[in-house]
Amino acid sequence: MSGQEGYVYLSRVEDSRLYGALQRSGGVLIEGPKGCGKSATARQIAGSLVQVDTDLNLDMQLSTVPDLALEGDTPRVFDEWQEKPQLWNLVRHEIDRRQAPGQFILTGSTAPMEEQSRHSGAGRIARLRMKTFSFYESGHSNGAVSLAELVAQEPPQSNGETVVNVAGIIERMAHGGWPANRNYSVEAAQENLRSYIDTVAHVDINAADGVRRDPVKVTTLIRSLARGVATEQSISSIATDIGAQRATVSEYLAALQRIFIAEEQLAWSSHLRSRASLRTAPKRHLADPALAAAAVDASPDKLLRNLAFAGQLFESQVVHDLAVLSGKRIFHARDASGLEVDAVFELAGRTVFVEIKLGQSQEIIEKAASNLQAFAERFEWEAPPVLMIVTGGNLSFRHPSGVHVVSLTHLAP
Repeated sequence: MSGQEGYVYLSRVEDSRLYGALQRSGGVLIEGPKGCGKSATARQIAGSLVQVDTDLNLDMQLSTVPDLALEGDTPRVFDEWQEKPQLWNLVRHEIDRRQAPGQFILTGSTAPMEEQSRHSGAGRIARLRMKTFSFYESGHSNGAVSLAELVAQEPPQSNGETVVNVAGIIERMAHGGWPANRNYSVEAAQENLRSYIDTVAHVDINAADGVRRDPVKVTTLIRSLARGVATEQSISSIATDIGAQRATVSEYLAALQRIFIAEEQLAWSSHLRSRASLRTAPKRHLADPALAAAAVDASPDKLLRNLAFAGQLFESQVVHDLAVLSGKRIFHARDASGLEVDAVFELAGRTVFVEIKLGQSQEIIEKAASNLQAFAERFEWEAPPVLMIVTGGNLSFRHPSGVHVVSLTHLAP
């Protein structure tokens, strides 16, 4: 993706997590889709940097005196480390030798195939998953409501002021959260994203394992995922949609997941006693809702005329942002009767159930609050869950039932 003159780094939620991880671990691995800001974040704290995919000296160092590649001010960053997989074990052994925290940062936009010769790095290398900008990071949330404080049962409070209205939310979702696009028009950003998808289909999807894949099938698969974003698309339904074999769809999906373009929102599994029989199918997302919009040529105007699809994108955006703000994996839940919760995660020892609604009418809020309460009542809790509705409206408040209602444009870590 193109860069821009006068680039100014915008603070990321992961900044503090990276700093904390470096205080307790010898190394940190930052993974995420290409262009999401991993390198820029690592550079803010780097003592020295090696651009692995372009450094002409690195090959010679690794083949002759590999320890030389590890020398430099700490933390030493190896950007796109997966281009030289042998770096993993070299870094791990050096961490063992130095016995000090904060030595190395590895950034990668591809999850390499697992090899018997590569140690997991457990206990030595902490892992951070980075995503594109959340609304909070890009300035589309005013940060008036803290997710952490909500979980601590502080009531959300806002004066109705928002950075953007529903039309603005839709435009921001179509624009996306890639740092390099942030100063471009939504039209230019969508053109860049279509080029991004083209590069994924022709180049990036083959990077993890060197296997050549049909770029037309890759593009068709991404479009199918875009149409079904934030839904429980089965392998069979995708295969039927794109006219491919189930085995091909499974293999291509796995490759897209290794480069962090396709994501599964797994079904929540509870150890609690329950009257509910929970389903196990995942929901599917792309790395950023804007990829879905770009893949199906959905401009903001088209999305305003198709609010059902805009609602799918909004659900995907909220799931994306909850993952960024909480630093936790986000699940979904649905029981055999069809009762469901859009997002489930654990934070500060509490379970959080979230319904996601683009609108904020009284009818929508009442129905969502009732749904959350009904789902929660199916389990036997030691500590009751936090119940929350995230909306595209302009108000954040505590519903009389105790359910928190929060605008995405107010939400902060």
